[in-house]
Amino acid sequence: MVQYNFKKITVVPNGKDFIDIILSRTQRQTPTVVHKGYAISRLRQFYMRKVKYTQQNFHEKLSTIIDEFPRLDGIHPFYGDLLHVLYNKDHYKLALGQINTARNLISKISKDYVKLLKYGDSLYRCKCLKVAALGRMCTVIKRIAPSLAYLEQIRQHMARLPSIDPNTRTILICGYPNVGKSSFINKITRADVEVQPYAFTTKSLFVGHTDYKYLRYQVIDTPGILDRPFEDRNIIEMCSITALAHLRAAVMFFLDISGSCGYSIAQQAALFHSIKSLFLNKPLIIVCNKTDLQPLEGISEEDKKLVMEMKAEAMKTVIGQGGDPASDQGVLLTMSTLTEDGVIAVKNAACERLLDQRVEVKMKSKKINDCLNRFHVAIPKPRDQKERPPCIPQVVLEAKAKQAAEKEKRRTERDLENENGGAGVYSASLKKNYILANDEWKEDVMPEIIDGHNVYDFIDPDILQRLEELEREEGLRQAEEADDDFEMDGQELTPEEKQALAEIRRKKTLLIQEHRVKKSTAESRPIVPRKFDKDRKFTTHRMGRQLSFLGLDPSLAINRARSKSRGRKRERSSERGANGGGDAMDMDVDTPNKKLRLRSSSRSRSTSRPPGEIVPGEGFKDSSQRVKAVKLAKKSAMKRNKNARRGEADRVIPTLKPKHLFSGKRSIGKTQRR
Repeated sequence: MVQYNFKKITVVPNGKDFIDIILSRTQRQTPTVVHKGYAISRLRQFYMRKVKYTQQNFHEKLSTIIDEFPRLDGIHPFYGDLLHVLYNKDHYKLALGQINTARNLISKISKDYVKLLKYGDSLYRCKCLKVAALGRMCTVIKRIAPSLAYLEQIRQHMARLPSIDPNTRTILICGYPNVGKSSFINKITRADVEVQPYAFTTKSLFVGHTDYKYLRYQVIDTPGILDRPFEDRNIIEMCSITALAHLRAAVMFFLDISGSCGYSIAQQAALFHSIKSLFLNKPLIIVCNKTDLQPLEGISEEDKKLVMEMKAEAMKTVIGQGGDPASDQGVLLTMSTLTEDGVIAVKNAACERLLDQRVEVKMKSKKINDCLNRFHVAIPKPRDQKERPPCIPQVVLEAKAKQAAEKEKRRTERDLENENGGAGVYSASLKKNYILANDEWKEDVMPEIIDGHNVYDFIDPDILQRLEELEREEGLRQAEEADDDFEMDGQELTPEEKQALAEIRRKKTLLIQEHRVKKSTAESRPIVPRKFDKDRKFTTHRMGRQLSFLGLDPSLAINRARSKSRGRKRERSSERGANGGGDAMDMDVDTPNKKLRLRSSSRSRSTSRPPGEIVPGEGFKDSSQRVKAVKLAKKSAMKRNKNARRGEADRVIPTLKPKHLFSGKRSIGKTQRR
C-alpha cells in the first residue's frame, strides 16, 4: 500500500490571486451595508467582523499549505533524501517557515486592530482602522509571494513523482547509462519507459509492477550512474544513489559485456566497487546483458577476471543471508533484452532471492517468537514394537470400491463422441433412455402414415363408440330438417315466382360481393360526400325503378325515405310568434325606415334550457342531484386552481428555492425566515 500520495496537495495560489480570493470571500460572506446613524457598538461590531473574518480565511489557507506539504523529518528517509536531492531541503524548509511566519503576523495584526476597533468613536475611524488592518495583511502576503511561487513549483513536480512504497517487495535496477535497464523493465512489467541509443535517456525514477508466485513485486528503474566522486554527481545520479541507500530491495547490477554502451567492463567494474557499500544486507545479482552481441564466454581473460571479482562480492551477500556458500545459483546471470533470451530467468531469480531474504529477516525478528508460541505439534511416541495400522471398517472399504467402480464405468456423451469420430460425425441417440418392455423396440421406426391414413386416428380406443354417437346425431338432425319445411320448395312455385327468386338471390350475391370489396378497401378509400357522388347509386329514383320492376308500389318507400332525410327547421315559439305578429301588424308595411323593418322581422330563437333541467343520458335521478354534482365538481377544482394546476394530470414541481430569496448577500439580523 502506497503511504505517500503527493498528488492530493492543494494548489498554492500566487500572491495576487491569494489576496483576491480572500478579499472576495470577505466581501461576499460578510454584511456590506452600514449607516452612520447606527449605534457606535453596532458600527464597531460591523468592522470587527470583517477584520476577524479576513484573518480566519488567511489562517485557514496558510495552515492548509503548511499541513499538506510533507515534513522531511517525519516521512520515510527515502522520500526525505529524495526531496532534498530534488529541491534542497534548506530552501524547502525556509519557504514553509516564511508561510508560518506570515500566518502568525496576520494573527497578530488582526488581534491589534480588533483592540483598536473596540475604542473607535465614529464610522469614519472604524472604517479607516478596517482598511489599515486588511492592507497590512495583504502586504504580508505580498512579501511571501516568491515563497508561494516556489512551493507551487515543488507541488507540481511532486505530483509527477512515481508512487513508490518503500516497505513492499522491491527490485532495484542500477548500472551505467545505456546498458539495457529500461528495456528490461519494459519486458517484465507494463511500464513504458523511453528507450533511446544514447546515454541518460532515463532522467528520473520509473516504477513498474510484476507478479511472481501470486505476489506483486515493485520494479524500479534508476537513471544511469557514472564512476566519479560523490560531490561531482548531478541530481539525476543522486536519485539512483538515494534509492540504493534507503530502499530494502533486491539489487540488479547490469553489466554490458559487449561494450556497445560506450563504457568498458573495467569502467563498469570500477563503478561496482565504488558503490558496493550500498549493497550491504541486500540480495545482489550481477546481470550480463547484450549476450546477443557478445557471449560471456567470448570476453577476454582480464574482463572475465573482473566479472568473477564482482561475482565474489555478490556471493558475500548470499553468505550474509545464511545461504550456501558453495551454491552460486542466481548470482551471475546472462540475458539479452533484444532476443528476450534469459529475461524471465533473471526476473524469477531476483524475485526468489528477495523472497528468501524477507522470510529470513522475519524469522530472525522478535515477532516470530510470539507466533511460534501459539503452535504445538503433537507427535505420538510408540509404546512397544507392535505395528498398529489404521483400522478402516470393511463396509467403508466396499463403499469406496463400489463408488470408484461406478466412476470408472460411467461414460458420458462426450466420451462416446470422441470415440466415434468427434463433433459433426457422431449423432447422439435420443431413444436409448426410453423405458419400454423390450429394449429392442427402442430403435424401431414409428410410422405416421400407413396406406394413406393417419396412424394417430386409430390409436384412440373409444373411436368406434364416438363414431356411432356422431352417426346417431346426424340421423336425428336429418329427421328434424325433413319435418321442418322452412325453405321454399322449387316445385310449389310458379315460373314467374321462380324467376323473381333467382333474381333476388343473384342480387343478394352481388351485394355481398360488393360489400366485401368495400370492406377490404375501406382503409385506403377516400370518404366522398353524397353531393359529390357521381355514380348516384343509392337514390330514390333508382329504388323506385327497381321496386317497379319487381311489381311493387314504390311510393310509400320513397315518401318514407324523403321524410327521414329532410332536416328539421327551427320554428318560432308560439308566444314569440304571436307577439312578433302583433307588432308587425301595428306597423306600416310601406315605411321606409330600415331599422324599423329589421326590428319588426326579428329572428326566431329557441327557449334556453334551465340550469337544473335534466338531459336524458346524463345519469341523474332528478334536478337536485344534478345541482349537487355540479357543486362537488367545482369544489374539487378549487384546490387545483389555487395551486395553479392546469388540470388533474398537471404534476409540475415548481422551483422550491426562488433565486430572489436564496442568493446574494445576507443582511444583518435574523435569517430564520429564509
